[in-house]
Amino acid sequence: MPPVLSYLCYEGMAVTMTIREAEMIAKKYGSKTQLSEAEEFTYIEALEYLIEETGDTGWMCALGGYYYGKKDYILARKYYEMADEGGDEWAPEGLGYIWYYGRCGEVDYEKAFHYYSKAAENGLLQSEIKLADMYKNGYFVEQDYDEYCRIIEKAYRSVPVMYNPYQPISEICVRMAGIRKKQGRINEAIEAYEKAREILGTRIRNSGFFGDINSMKWLIEDLYTLKEIDYSDLDLFDLFWIMQYPAKVSFMYRDKKYEVTGVKEENGIAIFFDGHWYRSVTEFFNEAMLEGRRITDNWTRLYNMEVHYERTDQSKE
Repeated sequence: MPPVLSYLCYEGMAVTMTIREAEMIAKKYGSKTQLSEAEEFTYIEALEYLIEETGDTGWMCALGGYYYGKKDYILARKYYEMADEGGDEWAPEGLGYIWYYGRCGEVDYEKAFHYYSKAAENGLLQSEIKLADMYKNGYFVEQDYDEYCRIIEKAYRSVPVMYNPYQPISEICVRMAGIRKKQGRINEAIEAYEKAREILGTRIRNSGFFGDINSMKWLIEDLYTLKEIDYSDLDLFDLFWIMQYPAKVSFMYRDKKYEVTGVKEENGIAIFFDGHWYRSVTEFFNEAMLEGRRITDNWTRLYNMEVHYERTDQSKE
């Protein structure tokens, strides 16, 4: 008889669970972009049970990744370390990020380099890119821009055969754009930025991960230093550029008009949308809802976007 998970609260009822049923819960809720409080509790309980009963490092990484997305980095590190000790190929990359960015309060580039190297040996392209960054910045290793370019150029050549939005295509393209910009090859830099924008937008629509939203912000800001923004062909992420100044941006969604208002405050531009205030454009992208779903889930369905600047003399700066 398979082991059971006693008294797990699943969809409002206290029930017993087999491993198979716990797996079904984990897969069902793991694919959702947002969980209710009850769903979150159920999802975590199911994953903890699966970890205890199966010892499968994949479930450890799943729980570590969930906590990472919730910014509970202490618990994320706990489960990534468990998975790494069990030989998981993905866990070192998660630990690399934790130490590279000091998610638990301490930056340690030596540990980051160790974990990224381990993950790169497992064939994880994202970790290769982060190793390239470490060569570029001289973190733990001697600064070597040529090595950085070599790694990124090699990775960029593989972009045409990649279709999975969770492959680090946008990260590769952004770095390639920076290299081309430094070389004075501006049109190629713009092309690389546009590729990155497309794939990153798809990823944000699917997950809404805060790290991807931050990456989109930096991408948009860099892109429009190389080209003029086209006000006749905007999408939602252009707000990162538009809202440098107070403005009103209207758009249509399901035949209904909505308006995003940027208001100058001491620390920058605050955003008002659909009855709610957000302290920044980034917070707006992370938290704003549109008809019960994250606005980033729907960004490809918005149309007829128009911009009205409060200070028109700055609108094209």
